This record gives sequence, C-alpha cells and structure tokens, in this order.
Amino acid sequence: MSVIQAIHPALHNKVAVITGGSGVLCSAMAIELARQGVKVAVLGRTLEKVNHIVEQIKQNGGVAIGISCDITNQENVETAAAEVEAQLGACNILINGAGGNQATANTTNETFSLDDWKNPEVRSFFDLSTDGIRQVMDLNFIGTLIPSQVFAKQMLNAESPVIINISSMSAPSPMTKVPGYSAAKAAINNFTQWLAVHMANTGIRVNAIAPGFFLTEQNHRLLLNEDGTLTERSNKIITHTPMRRFGKPEDLLGSLLWLCDDQASGFVTGITVPVDGGFMAYSGV
Repeated sequence: MSVIQAIHPALHNKVAVITGGSGVLCSAMAIELARQGVKVAVLGRTLEKVNHIVEQIKQNGGVAIGISCDITNQENVETAAAEVEAQLGACNILINGAGGNQATANTTNETFSLDDWKNPEVRSFFDLSTDGIRQVMDLNFIGTLIPSQVFAKQMLNAESPVIINISSMSAPSPMTKVPGYSAAKAAINNFTQWLAVHMANTGIRVNAIAPGFFLTEQNHRLLLNEDGTLTERSNKIITHTPMRRFGKPEDLLGSLLWLCDDQASGFVTGITVPVDGGFMAYSGV
C-alpha cells in the first residue's frame, strides 16, 4: 500500500503503539511504520481484525504484536501497556487513532425546521441522546486521554518520544449532523496543544494529524450510494475540496513519518497538521 520508499533511520527499532490499529487509516500507518523498522503494537477491540494487520506486517518482514484493548478502560490499557513493554520494549511512539461516532449523537437534517418538531422520523437537536454524546466523547477524547496517560509513563525514559493524536476536519469547523463527533474532535485539538505544553520539559512531543475526507468503513454508507456513485453529502465534500477527490490512506504517511522522526521534526510540538486536499483553505467561493 505504501508509496514511500525512503527509509527513516531514526525510526529503526523504535516501538510504536497504535490504537484503532485495525481501521483503514491506522492500519496503513502500522504497516508503513513497520516497513521503516519500527516494532508495532496494534491495539483494537476485535482481536481477529487486529491480528489480520499483524500478519500482513509479519509477512512483509516486520515486527508486530496484536492486543485486544478497550481504550476507554484504564485497567485494560494498563494491561496492554505492560504487554507491549514485555514483548517489544518501552513505547516511543503513541498514535491515538481509535475514534468514531454514534448514530444517536447525530441529527437527521443539517438545519432545524419547525417541521422536525416532534416528528418521530426525524432526530433533531432536541432528540440528541445524552448517552450517545457521552459515548462519542468517551471513545474519542477519553480514548485519547487514557492511552496518553498510560503510555507516556513509558516514554519518560524512552528515546525521542512522540504522541500523535488523530483529529478531523470537523474540529476547526463542525460538520452538520454530527455535533457530538465535532465537539469530541475539537477537544482532541485543544488537548493536543495542552499536553504539548505540559510535557515539553520531558522531551515528549505531542502533535495531531487532521485527515480530510477519506473513505473508511465508518463513513462508507454516508459517502457512497449502493451503486458506487457519490451521495449528496459526498458531492458537497468534493465541491469544497480543491483537489477534487477523497484522501487515500497513503496520503497520511508523509506527515506521519515527519512527525514521528525526531531528526525531521524535533522542534515541532503542539500542532495539528491538516491533510485535506485544501478543504480548510477553501471558502466555498
């Protein structure tokens, strides 16, 4: 999958932990880091999916382990961290890639209409589930906070430690219909800056990558019709993306390697890098 051929010597034999590592975007990151000589721990809820990525890495000559982990559970993450340290060594690179959304935290329509009021077919702002919002905040923000707390302990004595959070285009400018997800990703951006300042004296750098619109398992039905054509929402996205396409997983790898490589980005901390085909730069006119 990777299109990057240059090897980053500074990454060789480092240990990377990737949460949400079996997803479309983070699995590409795991495979590329392993190709660069990084020892990779792939964390995810479903061990079968995690091990599928681990096997791909091993078949390519890389070193990887798979761990089933609920990143919103402190004890679960601490158990995973102990396993990583025992099998691979202390974590140098943490990628907080786990995240997602929940249907009850979404509205049906982009804007509110009085016709939506008490319409059982429509979920308006007034029908948003507080439990659904909590689940989305837990998965995205708490699911970044806990691994950062746990693995940063290993990083305190590790070489060139870095934390990379995964943000979203919905963080700087919230997308319609997804208030819970947008708020959670905005929290990721804010937390990235806060943690970068807080940990600066330890040598731990903290940055984030904000992907533009990529086709993933999570959004596939929202962006493509059954016949493979673009949905109305997709057409809006492409119209507002100057490069006129969705991102591909390999589009993220250059930014990833740059942020992981202390020789390339050793004075970079507290930033969120948009990889979005120009989406953030375009006003729409």
